[in-house]
Amino acid sequence: MAIRFNFFVGCRVGELVALKWTDIVNRNHLHICREEIKDSVRIDGTWKDVYTVVDHTKTNKDRIVPLAPDAVNILSEVRKVRGYLFDEEDFIFMRGENRITSRQVNYALEKACTSLGMTVKRSHKIRKTVASRLYAGDVPLDFIREMLGHAELSTTLGYIFNPLSEEETYNLITKAP
Repeated sequence: MAIRFNFFVGCRVGELVALKWTDIVNRNHLHICREEIKDSVRIDGTWKDVYTVVDHTKTNKDRIVPLAPDAVNILSEVRKVRGYLFDEEDFIFMRGENRITSRQVNYALEKACTSLGMTVKRSHKIRKTVASRLYAGDVPLDFIREMLGHAELSTTLGYIFNPLSEEETYNLITKAP
C-alpha cells in the first residue's frame, strides 16, 4: 500500500517510510518532516546497513503535500488492516510491529516489476511519474517543485517527461501561435 500511496504524493522513499499518523493534517494534507537514513556500521567485524529515522528531510525543510481522495482512501485501507490497536504516533506503513524500510519498498517494487515482466524500476521513478502526471494535468510547475521538495525549478524540470506521442507533440507545435 505504501507504493500505491506514493503514486499520489511523490515522497522520497525515505520520507515515505518515516510518515506517522500525526503527519496527516486536516485529513487532506500530509506534513513531511522526517526521513529514513541508511548508515553502514561495523558490527562484530562485518559491515551492516542500519536504517534510522531522523527529524528532518533531505533539504532540511518541512513541506505540506495535499492528499488526493485516492490517497486518503489508501490511508483508510491501512487503518482497517491495522485495526484500532495502534497509537497515533506510530508509523503509517508497518510490517507487523516494525516500520517498513526503504529497502523493503524497493524490494517490493522490484518484485512487482519482475512478475509483470517489465524493466525493474526503483522507487525514485515514482517521483518522476508523479511530477509528469501533475504537469500533464496543468498543475503549475512551482507547485510541483514545492510538493517534491526541490529548491530549484531546474531539478523539477528534470523529473518531467513528455507523456505525449511524437504525433501529439507535433500537432501541438503546429497549432501554437
